[in-house]
Amino acid sequence: MPSITDIAILLAGLVLLMVGGDVMVRGAVRLAERLGLSAMLIGLVVVGLGTSSPELAASVQAAIAGSPGLAIGNIVGSNLANLLLVLGASALIAPMLVERNVLWRDGGVGLAASLAFMAASFTLGLDRIVATIFMIGLAAYIYSAYRQEKVTPEGAQVDHSAAYDRAAASEGFDPALVPHDKPEGSLAVAVLLFVVGLAVIVGGGTLLVNGAVTIASTLGVSEAVIGLTIVAVGTSAPELVTSVIAAIRGQSEIALGNVLGSNIYNLLFIGGVTGLVAPGGVPEKIAMFDLPLATLAAFVVMIFAYTGGRLSRREGGILVVAYLAYTGFTSGLI
Repeated sequence: MPSITDIAILLAGLVLLMVGGDVMVRGAVRLAERLGLSAMLIGLVVVGLGTSSPELAASVQAAIAGSPGLAIGNIVGSNLANLLLVLGASALIAPMLVERNVLWRDGGVGLAASLAFMAASFTLGLDRIVATIFMIGLAAYIYSAYRQEKVTPEGAQVDHSAAYDRAAASEGFDPALVPHDKPEGSLAVAVLLFVVGLAVIVGGGTLLVNGAVTIASTLGVSEAVIGLTIVAVGTSAPELVTSVIAAIRGQSEIALGNVLGSNIYNLLFIGGVTGLVAPGGVPEKIAMFDLPLATLAAFVVMIFAYTGGRLSRREGGILVVAYLAYTGFTSGLI
């Protein structure tokens, strides 16, 4: 069994990733204000990508450390946790009304990204060519979302993009992330927040990877299993909290958009950066089982949401049970 110290190191790494990510995004938002960026652009890019920093740090540092199972497992496991656990729990709290054109647009992008990731796992792996294509795809998606939000008249009814809803969910949970019309605080404080947050993220990622590798070795399981379960759930905690809060507030479209946006960023942004920094193959077990399962889960969620234009409590319960069964099977408990 893992020692208390090893478990404490892993948990400390997760906590530092969350705290560092929040501090870094706060600093980045204030810096963006100083640069004169619009609130919309800050939300879509700075907040949207910044809130993915815990998953990014965990995957990149694991890949650099020579633990591809942990790196890719975190990406795929986070998507599974988002689709099954986060959406399921949110739907159990409040059935989620779904705009079908939004579902097909953003859910379709996420499904296409998952299929592309799966195709890459059987061919080139996560090399720099694939990673560059992913980053270009992400830039195109964010640009499309920005154009859509920008051309919509203020006050008009609009089906916001998942990228927009992801930023809105984070800003709703932490008001400090909301951009102001006029820059607040000094430039020095903004830079300090960004640098300190980045340093804490790096430190947290190091602790997380070291703890996860040690625990995997002690338990006699692969690092991929730890990445797909413990690490993935831990780094998906912000999505769970923000989506549940949105569901409680009756903002089902934001809860759904937060998950769809997070999955797109996980595959294209985190997968892309990981491939650029530390290119490598996708572990066979993940390529053959977990990644296809995540792709199937994305498709099933779209079918559930499409039928009746909502994700019901019964369907939410099915998703949560499916995630518990997957976790039990992957960890060897079932």
